[in-house]
Amino acid sequence: MIILPDPDPGPDSGGDGEAAGGSVPRPGARVVLVDAADRLLLFSSRNRDGTLRWYTPGGGLRPGESHRDAALRELHEETGLTEVALGPEVWRGRPWTTERDGVTYEVRQRYYLARVPVLEIDTTRMEDFERASVTGHRWWTARELAETADLLRPAGLPRLLAGLLADGPPRRPVLVDG
Repeated sequence: MIILPDPDPGPDSGGDGEAAGGSVPRPGARVVLVDAADRLLLFSSRNRDGTLRWYTPGGGLRPGESHRDAALRELHEETGLTEVALGPEVWRGRPWTTERDGVTYEVRQRYYLARVPVLEIDTTRMEDFERASVTGHRWWTARELAETADLLRPAGLPRLLAGLLADGPPRRPVLVDG
C-alpha cells in the first residue's frame, strides 16, 4: 500500500493546460458512500465487451471548482443527497487516460469518504450522458464485492473497503489504480 504525502494545502481546482503526452487534464472527485449497514454504493456501466464495470459516484471538476465541491455536487446529481458530511480524502487515483470524442484525457481522481444512514437514492438529477451510460446502481457489502467477477473501480476495491471499515480513514490518501 502506498501512502501519499500530506496533500498540497493550496487550492485544489481543476487546473488547465496539458497533461503528460499531450492529453487534456481531467481532475475528478468521487465519493466512497458507505451506509449505516457498512454497504458501499456503486454505479454500473457496460464495458465494450458487454461485461459490467462498477464505480463510486462522482465525476469531473468544473472550471474553478474544488475537488470537495465537485464531490458534493456530483453526489447530489447522481443520488439526490444533500447536506452530506463529506469526510477526508481516503484514496487518490493514479493517472490514467481515456478518449472521448477524439480527445485524450488524463484522469486524476480523488476519493472522499461519506457515511449516510440506510436509504434509497434518487437518480433523477443525472445528466443526459450519465443516464445514457449508467446501467444501474446498488449497495454492496465488502463480502459481495470480494465475490463478484465484475470489474470494480478502483482496482482492489474489496480490500480497500474492508480496510476502511476495519481501520477507519487513513491519515493520508492511499494511492489506488483507477
